[in-house]
Amino acid sequence: MDHVDLAMVLAVDGSASVTYDEFGLIAGGMAAALRDPAVVASLTKSPCMLSLLLWSGPGAQEVITGWTRVASPAELEAFADGVDNMPRVVRAGETAIGEALLASITLLAHLPAVTKRSIVNVIGDGRSNAGIAPGPIRDKMAAADITINGLCILHEEPDLLDFYNAEVIGGPGAFAVVCRDYPGFQDAMRRKLIQELGEKLV
Repeated sequence: MDHVDLAMVLAVDGSASVTYDEFGLIAGGMAAALRDPAVVASLTKSPCMLSLLLWSGPGAQEVITGWTRVASPAELEAFADGVDNMPRVVRAGETAIGEALLASITLLAHLPAVTKRSIVNVIGDGRSNAGIAPGPIRDKMAAADITINGLCILHEEPDLLDFYNAEVIGGPGAFAVVCRDYPGFQDAMRRKLIQELGEKLV
């Protein structure tokens, strides 16, 4: 079986609070962050596995890009292209973060490699308001040494970081970052990836 240093799930909010234009800013901003030279250099220093999950309400989670081995800039560029063009295939429903975490557990259980670190990136603009509560799922994941980090978009809920800190993030070295609005998403995603990958901000 393949061995990698990192397995990372990018779990993106596709709920009704995210407009069509805002969804485009998430997709484009995340792809641009993945193409940032500092991120490329860090992610390709040693092999990793990336996957892309889109989620909204209960029962609405779709794997957009399954586990993809990234060990070169070309492989990361191909993954970023898929992020840039991700289709919004889940219904724009409620916000079920707990169920997004369960879907991430399932993804990690089917990882076709042995990994040193597992990270789930939860990217969203609202509190969980449907489905299973995220806190107990987060605790189960943290106990299995899975890190759940967050990126909170604050345009509708200025105190969203408090909820993420209390109910979503957990595990080794967990943290959450914020951006005030969608135009700031790309820079926040870039900073988040660099911090997760253990690099100094440049």
